[in-house]
Amino acid sequence: MFSEVSSLYGLSKAFPTELSCIKYLEKWRWKGIVISPFDPDSMVYKCKNNRYYCVNTNKYFNVKTGTIFENTKIELGKWFLAIWLITTKKRGINAHDIARDCKVTLKTAWFLLHRIRKGFAFENDGVLEGEIECDESFFGGKNKNRHADKKYEKCQGRSFKDKAPVLGMLERGGRLICRVLKDTKTWDITPVVRTHISINATLFTDEWAGYNEAEEVFGYERHFVSHSKKEYANGNITTNRIENVWSNMKRGIFGVYIKSTKKHLHRYMDEFVFRYNTKKKTDGYRFNYYLENLQNTRLRYKDLVADVQIRPNRF
Repeated sequence: MFSEVSSLYGLSKAFPTELSCIKYLEKWRWKGIVISPFDPDSMVYKCKNNRYYCVNTNKYFNVKTGTIFENTKIELGKWFLAIWLITTKKRGINAHDIARDCKVTLKTAWFLLHRIRKGFAFENDGVLEGEIECDESFFGGKNKNRHADKKYEKCQGRSFKDKAPVLGMLERGGRLICRVLKDTKTWDITPVVRTHISINATLFTDEWAGYNEAEEVFGYERHFVSHSKKEYANGNITTNRIENVWSNMKRGIFGVYIKSTKKHLHRYMDEFVFRYNTKKKTDGYRFNYYLENLQNTRLRYKDLVADVQIRPNRF
């Protein structure tokens, strides 16, 4: 079984041919019952060359249809290698390394990695329970490190004209969810909190007023520390865990990817959230878990390079 594989050498042994990759993908996507991506209630007939026929829609499909692999010209073996590398590296892997290890061009490696990141989005969703630490962070580098002609004026403090704000919600002892925001005002934070945090949960935040509406209007129990007064913990009241998450994320982006743009930041958040939520799992589990949740995740190149700044929040 692939779950026992723990190295790149074992990966090559587990999937020596393209057909072995296809059969394995069919196993984890359909689990023995082939379902049409066009009509889940339709009868399906098996055809030649690993294709299937949907009776109700009169369309042909294969196991790649509706996933990140749809219409790809790259062998599944290279896809599997890239997925293995990005899910097992503690801080990720950049396009240059993927291009070298998978023997593809840099442009192809960059596109391939973003398609894989889109497949991580399923993990960066859901509803959190219990004790939740919430905090915002800003991604985009330090103004003092920029070249003189790229510096921004008046961008100190909570100004983010040169950065992208991200809201992190960490379930103590559990899962992490992060959302890229347009702003950190109440009308941006409250809908995300209501969508992803149970009303019965207890919030631990800093003193930022963006959380006031969740507490005062919608009835969330909230405790906070005053960072402006150099208060970072008061018994159980602290946001140190979510701040440690930000520290690891930024070291990963700076050390591996060098930088990330506002346009693509949400996919990097999906990647880091997947890695955090599965940090106690084996490499084989992460690989299988990823393949099992790949439906409706195709990303076209024209959509990837389109001039869209920030993905809308899902609520």
